[in-house]
Amino acid sequence: MNGTVAYLVTAVGCLVGVAGVVVALVALRRTKQRPSAPTATDPFRDHDADALRGDPRRLRPGDLVEIRQVTYAVRGSLHLTEGGWSWAEHLLDTADGTKRWLSVEEDPDLELVLWTAEPAATVTPGPATVDFDGRRYRSDESGQARWTATGTTGLAPTGSVRYHDYTASGEARLSFEKYGDADWEVARGELLRRPEVMVYPQAGPEKMG
Repeated sequence: MNGTVAYLVTAVGCLVGVAGVVVALVALRRTKQRPSAPTATDPFRDHDADALRGDPRRLRPGDLVEIRQVTYAVRGSLHLTEGGWSWAEHLLDTADGTKRWLSVEEDPDLELVLWTAEPAATVTPGPATVDFDGRRYRSDESGQARWTATGTTGLAPTGSVRYHDYTASGEARLSFEKYGDADWEVARGELLRRPEVMVYPQAGPEKMG
């Protein structure tokens, strides 16, 4: 009698153990199949403008972009990060060889600035204000960022850059950038309105995902 009871107890214990393993496996499978939380999006983002005019946030080398009725090709892109911030700068080129840069940043609203290099400029960053070409610019922000390059930019695939940005009343910008031991590079910028920019992606839909 005692042997029979011991056998039953052992059998029940084994069944309980097996049941526990099955429950654990089911729970694990459910955990793996649970959909991830949705990515946070800006509730004020203008998706209609992105759909009609293309999304500047997704510009890549090879794309075409029309700015104030001038068509540029994106030759290369720099993706920059500093702390928790990130932005992009794209090297643009026209059919006649005119080169400019377009910066794309969300801070938190989308800000698009078209930059023109000023190689003859003799001003340097540092003061609270800088006078250039008849305008007075005030210091806005400065720092050092890391970049990753794609396409043709004239820079190494990765590196760091020091920068100092100035602003003037209206839409005027003045930027200083220093790559490694090189001299400061000066560029004058114009703040663009969203309707002034039209993006023409040059690859299939999979690129835009």
